[in-house]
Amino acid sequence: MASVKVLDDLAKMLISGGIEVVDCSGVLGPDTPLLKLPPELAKDTPKIEVHKISEYDKDGPLWAWNWLKVGEHSGTHFDAPHHWITGRDYQDGFTDTLPVQRLVAPVNVIDCSKEAAENPDFLLTVDHVKAWEAEHGEIGNGEWVVMRTDWDRFANDEAAFLNADSTGPHTPGPTAEVIEYLVGKGIVGWGTQCIGTDAGQAGAMHPPFPAHNLLHKANRFGLASLANLDRLPAKGAILIAAPLKIEGGTGSPIRALALVARG
Repeated sequence: MASVKVLDDLAKMLISGGIEVVDCSGVLGPDTPLLKLPPELAKDTPKIEVHKISEYDKDGPLWAWNWLKVGEHSGTHFDAPHHWITGRDYQDGFTDTLPVQRLVAPVNVIDCSKEAAENPDFLLTVDHVKAWEAEHGEIGNGEWVVMRTDWDRFANDEAAFLNADSTGPHTPGPTAEVIEYLVGKGIVGWGTQCIGTDAGQAGAMHPPFPAHNLLHKANRFGLASLANLDRLPAKGAILIAAPLKIEGGTGSPIRALALVARG
C-alpha cells in the first residue's frame, strides 16, 4: 500500500539521518525564564522546582526519579484555546480533549531575526507575511506559522529574555491584523521564540493581546519560548508540538520537535 510505503520511507530517512530531528525546545528547570505579570492584573506562575525522590539510595535503591512543581505555561509551552477567555467555550479546547491530528503539521518559519535585533519592539505585519509568501509560497490550511527572532539566545538570562523596563516588556511579536490574516488562511497555530505568543507591548493593542485573543477565539493553538528556529527552512519542515494530556489543561510545557530533510 502507498501509505505504508510512505511511512516506511520516513522511517528509513529518520534512521539514516536523511531527516534530522531538530529540538525546538528550551531547557525546563529552576532557571527557565517565566512570564512576569503586574500584581494588580494576575498572579505569576510559581518558579519551577525539581525535587529528588530518590537516586539509588535508601529511598529507592535501584532507581532515580524526581517530582516537579511547574506551571502549565512554563518554558517552551503550548497554549490551548481554553487558556484565554475567548476560547473558553470549546469542548475540544483543553489539552486532554483537543484533536491530536492537528499537532503534527507543516511549519512556515518567518525569519524576523534581523528586524528583532535592531528593534526589540518589532511587529510583524500583513505586508511582511505577504512578501514572505511571495518568496517562499503560500501558507496553507492546517499548517503552523512561527516567527523566528532568535530570541532564544537570551534564554539563560531571564532579565534579557523578558526585556522589561518601567514601560513594560519589549519583545517582538505579531500585529492583530497578522493573526486575523493567518487565522483566515486556516493555520492550526502560531508560535514565537519569546516568553509568550504576543509582543511585549501587546496589552495596548486592539484587541489587547491579539495573538491570545484571536487565536483562541478561533480554536487555534499557541506556542511560546520556541528554540533553534534558525535550524529550520522557511518551508518544508514538519513540526510536532504535543502538550501533556492534562485533565482540563489550559496548556503544557512541551518538547517541540521539527523534522527537517537534509542532503
